[in-house]
Amino acid sequence: MFIETETTPNPATLKFLPGELVMAAGTREFTSPEEAEASPLAQALFDLGDVTGVFYGRDFVSVTIAPGAQWADVKPQVLSLLLDHFVSAAPLFVGGSASGIAVPGEDADFGDDPADADVVAQIKDLIETRVRPAVANDGGDIVYRGFREGVVYLQMQGACSGCPSSTATLKHGIESLLKHYVPEVTEVRAA
Repeated sequence: MFIETETTPNPATLKFLPGELVMAAGTREFTSPEEAEASPLAQALFDLGDVTGVFYGRDFVSVTIAPGAQWADVKPQVLSLLLDHFVSAAPLFVGGSASGIAVPGEDADFGDDPADADVVAQIKDLIETRVRPAVANDGGDIVYRGFREGVVYLQMQGACSGCPSSTATLKHGIESLLKHYVPEVTEVRAA
């Protein structure tokens, strides 16, 4: 088995592609050792000591290291853990399933106004078809959190969370796209 590695716009995060399915549906982010207890692989990565974030996408795992840590030191250990995991076909989650794991859905956290249903549907469609694939290429994900009074609330995950260019991505990339196609959108904010 060969695991490809790609850089991301976030210098603290690398994207690892095992060449097989990681998550059949949804995504899962771990930002602490306590959260990682739900996944033996994430827990093993956090146990390395320099790992501060693990993100599972459809066909990749993004790993974020602590400030001051060097990928030259951590990368061989991460690759070894990933290789062992995927070669052994070990379960990704405790109990062999993702049951009980909350995968962020498309439901808004801000209680969308039913009068905005058409606008929200357009926003969600654009995010799903145009934004999410681009963000996944960078080792992350984006989750719709709400639309209120012209403002779209989005949450960045994985390599995109904490990335130095995430504000620019939200403001100049995603906001421009949404404003162009959905005139009711006046601003995009991180949730």
